[in-house]
Amino acid sequence: MSSDWIGKDFYRVLGVGKDASADDIKKAYRKLARDNHPDSKHGDKAAEERFKSISEAYSVLSTPQRRKEYDEQRTLFGSGAGGPAGGRFPGGGMPGGGMPGGAGGFDISDLLGGIFTGAPGGGARTRTSSPPRRGADVETEASISFEQALDGVTLPLRTTSDAACRDCRGTGARAGTVPRVCPDCEGTGMQTSASGGLFAMTEPCRSCRGRGMVVDDPCPSCHGSGRASSSTTMQARIPAGVRDGQRIRLRGKGASGERGGHAGDLYVTVHVATHRLFGRRGDNLTITVPITFDEAALGATISVPTLKGGPVSLKVPGGTPSGRTFRARGKGAPRRDGTPGDLLVTVEVQVPDSLSSAAREAVQALRVARGDADPRASLFATGGRS
Repeated sequence: MSSDWIGKDFYRVLGVGKDASADDIKKAYRKLARDNHPDSKHGDKAAEERFKSISEAYSVLSTPQRRKEYDEQRTLFGSGAGGPAGGRFPGGGMPGGGMPGGAGGFDISDLLGGIFTGAPGGGARTRTSSPPRRGADVETEASISFEQALDGVTLPLRTTSDAACRDCRGTGARAGTVPRVCPDCEGTGMQTSASGGLFAMTEPCRSCRGRGMVVDDPCPSCHGSGRASSSTTMQARIPAGVRDGQRIRLRGKGASGERGGHAGDLYVTVHVATHRLFGRRGDNLTITVPITFDEAALGATISVPTLKGGPVSLKVPGGTPSGRTFRARGKGAPRRDGTPGDLLVTVEVQVPDSLSSAAREAVQALRVARGDADPRASLFATGGRS
């Protein structure tokens, strides 16, 4: 992890407590990211800086392992126990050697071959290179139209993630200089201290904070951390048939890896706008169509709009009740196999607000012709099923 994380309160940045759940952290991030996203705050440098801080905090707290490392290091060194006041350590380096190392970032073995010989105390001491580390996953959101959700769309997405500082290329040292091996731990990043009797305790070196190196002349851009926030705009493909609230995973589009590690993934939460006529139920589209009483009673062929192309004709049989649903095959949303779903048409009998004199006479004639038949009689029948 980056040494400059020690001095940052990521929980405070996101406005959550230290015992916040993963869901609470995600909700807080999404709200703050929406409020401060550069795309909605054009030219607002303060909002851009807040967005970078929010993204950096989320990239750490959203990953269980990185959050654990952050909490442990804050507990161990946050009170200043790792060195003298002012944050500098033996050798003139910044806290933590002023750069990422160990499990988190640049490793001195990348510069010196990973082998340190002639260590005091006899024998040769070998330190193997740290393995490649996968980049962090990044989350963002995208809003698309109802039609784009059905067809698929390619969107420009701007993301901010933690990456190696471009000026020092992740070393944490000013251009033209390199870190040096920590004189207290000889590059191992660990120290063993006797606690009395037969027991000894191994802990991260307090001089370099477990990095194995110190930086005498820190990079002015990243202040020796070796890491920086990087904003990237990329073209992301949202597949056809995506649903509102669906989370899309784009492999390798997240933060860059360290020491040759693979990049993380980008997760896009998609928000689909509503349509004035159509709804969606799985792979099927839905629409509600009004019909008149005579169409429902006598039957009719009606015209129904579709999302694409011209309208379709639908035959409504006589005696159709209000609320009945018909199916227009092949007029719905695309399925995963590429075939279209159906259009579900629900008819509702429309009752006019007012009647002309002729219409009123016709309805009264219908009432007389219907006789005394009571459609609610079965509701009062006794001895029937409960």
